[in-house]
Amino acid sequence: MQIVDIHHVSRRFGSVQALRDVSLSLSAGTIGLVGNNGAGKSTLLKVLLGLLAPDAGGGTILGCDIRHGSRELRSRVGYMPEAAAIVPMLRGVEFVAFAGDLYGMPHRDAKRRAHEVLNYVGLGELRYRRLEEYSTGNLQRLKLAAALVHDPQLLLLDEPTNGLDPAGRAAMLELLEDLIAETGKSVFLCTHLLGDVERLCRQIVVLDRGTVARAGTMQEMRAEVNNRFELSWTGDAAVFRTTLTAAGVEFADPADQGQAKVMVVVPSGFSTGTFFELARASGTVLTHLKADEENLERLFFRVTLQDDTVPEPAQGQTLPAT
Repeated sequence: MQIVDIHHVSRRFGSVQALRDVSLSLSAGTIGLVGNNGAGKSTLLKVLLGLLAPDAGGGTILGCDIRHGSRELRSRVGYMPEAAAIVPMLRGVEFVAFAGDLYGMPHRDAKRRAHEVLNYVGLGELRYRRLEEYSTGNLQRLKLAAALVHDPQLLLLDEPTNGLDPAGRAAMLELLEDLIAETGKSVFLCTHLLGDVERLCRQIVVLDRGTVARAGTMQEMRAEVNNRFELSWTGDAAVFRTTLTAAGVEFADPADQGQAKVMVVVPSGFSTGTFFELARASGTVLTHLKADEENLERLFFRVTLQDDTVPEPAQGQTLPAT
C-alpha cells in the first residue's frame, strides 16, 4: 500500500521556493525525512497534512486528497509538531483530550483515551500537572500522546527528540521503537539527527533545496555504491595507480596522491581478485582491501553535495546548517 503518493508538488513563500516539483511514492512502514535547514522538510509535512495548499501538483496520503481530504485525513493521521504547541493553564490530560476533540473524536472517548495514552508514554503520574510545569522531555512525550490519542494509522513526527539531553533522546527513541514494534503503525520521521533515522527507519527521503535528491530504502541506496572499495598498498604508488587506471578503475581522490587509504570505483564485472592480480603485475602488495560500507551521513553528502570524503560521524551527528 502506498501511504504517500504525490506528484510535481511545489510551494513558494514570497521569493523563497520551499518545494520544487516534489514527487514521492512511499509504501507503509517507517520513513525518515532528512535534509539541511531550509530544505523544505516541515513545509512538506504541512502539505501532506493539508495545512498548506501546494501552488502546483497534488496527490494523496492514505488515499486522501492532500488538497480536499483534510477532514478524513485528520482522523487517520497523528501529527507531532516541532514547536511546543502547548496551551497555557491546561493540565496534561486536558491537553491530550483537546487534541482528541480536534481530531474529531467524541469528547467522552477523547477523555478516556487521553488517560490511556498518557500512561503509555510514561506520563500517567503527571496527567493533572499544568503544562507550564512540564520539562522539555515530558513535553515531547505529551506531544506524542496527543498525536496518538485517536489511534491513527500514520504518525508524522517533526523533530521528536529536539531539545532532549542524551538520556532523554535515548528514552524517546526506545519508546518509538516499542510503539512501532507493538502497533505496526507507519511513521514519517522528520529530523536532523541521522542516528535517529538509521535506528528507526527503513525508507529514506533526502530533500535538498526543495527537491527530492533521493528516495528509497537504505538497502537500495547503499547498493548504488557496491562498486566502491577502500584500499592501500606498499610499493610504487604511481605505477600501481597507472595499472589500476588502465584496468578501468577510477579514483575518488585523484588530486591526493599521498593518502594511506584511497577510495576507488571499479567497472562492472570487476572482481576483488583482480586487485591482487594487478598488484602482482605492478610489483606492489595490497595491505588493505574493504568494500565501502556507506552510513547515512556519507549517503546524505553523496546525494546532495556529491562529496566522497565525508568523515565518520559521531553518534547523533546532525546535518550541517545551510
